[in-house]
Amino acid sequence: MSARRVARGSLAASVDARERLVHEAREERTGRPGGPVAGPGPGRLRALLVVAFVRVAVGTYLRLRVEGRERLPGGPSIICFSHQSWADPFVLLAALPARPDILFVGPKEADMRVGRKNRLIAWTRRAVPVRPDRRGLVEVARQVDAILARGDRLAIAGEGRIHAGERVVLPLDDGVAFFALRAGVPVVPVGITGMGWLRFGGTVRVRIGEPLPATGRPTRPAVAALTDATREALLGLVADGRDREAPGPFGRWLTEVFQDWPEGSRPRNRRED
Repeated sequence: MSARRVARGSLAASVDARERLVHEAREERTGRPGGPVAGPGPGRLRALLVVAFVRVAVGTYLRLRVEGRERLPGGPSIICFSHQSWADPFVLLAALPARPDILFVGPKEADMRVGRKNRLIAWTRRAVPVRPDRRGLVEVARQVDAILARGDRLAIAGEGRIHAGERVVLPLDDGVAFFALRAGVPVVPVGITGMGWLRFGGTVRVRIGEPLPATGRPTRPAVAALTDATREALLGLVADGRDREAPGPFGRWLTEVFQDWPEGSRPRNRRED
């Protein structure tokens, strides 16, 4: 069996599983399809305070450059961003307009009260944590419905993990495309470069791409096509990224303090010329 057929089979199973979870979420929520309920959110005052604090912190430590703000839709959308660092969500909070509000899917944790990073994320009240069990996936589907229905933005690291390499974009999970098609909201690709090492005064570029329309039902071919288009857009947005030498001790510590490498430690990466 070819690799392409295996990939298609995996996608089909994933899409079917998501459809079942979505129906379960609807039934649990209302006993019938439709009618989203209130989802997670920080509340207006906390939202403004968190954004103000994050903008000051990010602006003090990094040189933030944002391109393409005018491309952001005014209503609900799903932002799919490249993911090199635990700090990417905070950079996005600093870079994007405060309204509509933005919430983040992840991390995959059973208890957000455990661990410094989880407590930091929980403090913002902007996370939709994913419990690693079936019940947790049903809850994610319910909350995604509510967030998009009230007009907010949802941000997802489509790669599902951090990676090393400024020009790298790993294969994307199909969840971004599935939820966008299901809700009929566009996918906005956002490439972030300069986050490989968190160097004091380092330049970080947040490039916002053209929104990708999500129309029609979330069929397997539609999900696959939108997933591929999103990854291609992300690759274009980070194409001029450059890997840099590691910073001093504090910068190295800050970079790695919350990194969750699936390999157990930072993988070796050839510096780009």
